Amino acid sequence: MNIENQPLARRGFLRGALAAAVLVPMGGALASCAAGGGGTPGASSGGAVSATNPFGMADKSVVDAVIFKGGYGIDYVEFAGKALEKGQAGSSAKIAPSTDIATELQPRFVGGTPPDLIDNSGAKAIGFSTILAQLEDLTPVVEAKNLEGKVIRDTLYGGVLAPGTFEGKLAALNYVLTVYAVWYSAALFEEKGWAVPKTWEEAMALGAKAKAEGKYLFCWGKEAATYYQEMAIASAIKEGGDEVRLGLENLKEGCWSHPAIQGVFTALDRIVKAGYVKPGGSGTAFTAAQAQWSNAQEALLYPSGSWIENEMKDQTKAGFKMTGAAVPTVTTGSKMPYTALHSAAGEPFVVPSQGKNVAGGKELLRVMLSKEAATNFAKTKLAPTIVKDTVPADGFGSTALVSQTKLLDGAAKDIFTWNFIDLYGTNKDQLVVWNTFLDGKSDVATLTSALQKITDKVRNDPSVKKIDVK
Repeated sequence: MNIENQPLARRGFLRGALAAAVLVPMGGALASCAAGGGGTPGASSGGAVSATNPFGMADKSVVDAVIFKGGYGIDYVEFAGKALEKGQAGSSAKIAPSTDIATELQPRFVGGTPPDLIDNSGAKAIGFSTILAQLEDLTPVVEAKNLEGKVIRDTLYGGVLAPGTFEGKLAALNYVLTVYAVWYSAALFEEKGWAVPKTWEEAMALGAKAKAEGKYLFCWGKEAATYYQEMAIASAIKEGGDEVRLGLENLKEGCWSHPAIQGVFTALDRIVKAGYVKPGGSGTAFTAAQAQWSNAQEALLYPSGSWIENEMKDQTKAGFKMTGAAVPTVTTGSKMPYTALHSAAGEPFVVPSQGKNVAGGKELLRVMLSKEAATNFAKTKLAPTIVKDTVPADGFGSTALVSQTKLLDGAAKDIFTWNFIDLYGTNKDQLVVWNTFLDGKSDVATLTSALQKITDKVRNDPSVKKIDVK
């Protein structure tokens, strides 16, 4: 998702736009994809297949692309379009912006005249369930070689094809990576000689040091209270393994009572009760709370997705050195290593089978997945794509971007995500519960009971279609 300057509900784990899109949510491992693509009625044809034209794009053809214009803009696709025009002499890429994909493009799907490439993103994206049969299988794209001559699949981070895989079909390529972490000022930690906590016991000890300095360990804002839920779930999955994630994803009875989750909740309760969380968050706007951390430095740590740097770029203290770290585990004997990471791919690009230039849509996507285009995105947006090795050691001057690359490299294959909150639209109710907990007005038992009640309500509602996650 484009996340800069977008409503809070559009961000990362809070985003609702993908609720209808993610039909087969998976975490960690790449999903198996069916070979081959769908039919291409009306597709441009006649181009010679070659190493530089693997999909047989017709000579002197036009590629019609419609790109969601949010925080990332559309210039990164325009960049790829120019590269396509250079590589396919005589052809052109027509890149059009949209802020309402569903309203603008659903009629074109119905009429059999969809664009050749779409960034199906934003709060008004088209639900994948309604167009899945009309989309190309993009397996041939990831099995093709990029502009540098490497097989694209081999250049991608682990797990990134899963969010766009539906019933074995790679229907969407999610282009941008969001890294979830605990963020801190490396400059402040270096000055004080502090170490980033790797366990919740270490977090408690750091909280005591913060208090001695007149600071807090954490702070929060009312619209972002569930950032702490994200951190808690990630920590619990690392502690207890995949069974924690699957219990939550499949709305299991008593899933919030899993020992690993309870261990994290207990640790957070101790931190709240010790006074290490800045009070008043339930009455504070989330951007104001984040400024308490990034500008005033009243708190040491803040859990968030990697959009945090761009979001707070105008309210971050000079020399802050914003840096992300993996969330703590409950014990040093966790089932997944401390370096395991919650990361999810977003910005789903699709190629409609009824587009006039299906081969051209795939070719533009291939160009976008080149090292040159992916590096351009990272440099101009300060966010990584699903393509590895595109961020230099200096992160284009961004310590936050450097840390994201290090976190992804350190996690290797231990990358996971979850979708049940988006799928079932529970964040609004969970916000109330977490604001109360962080305010110190409830305890672990109350938090657990309230979250389980929200889960049970969805599970027991016959009108809600349940997705079985394995």
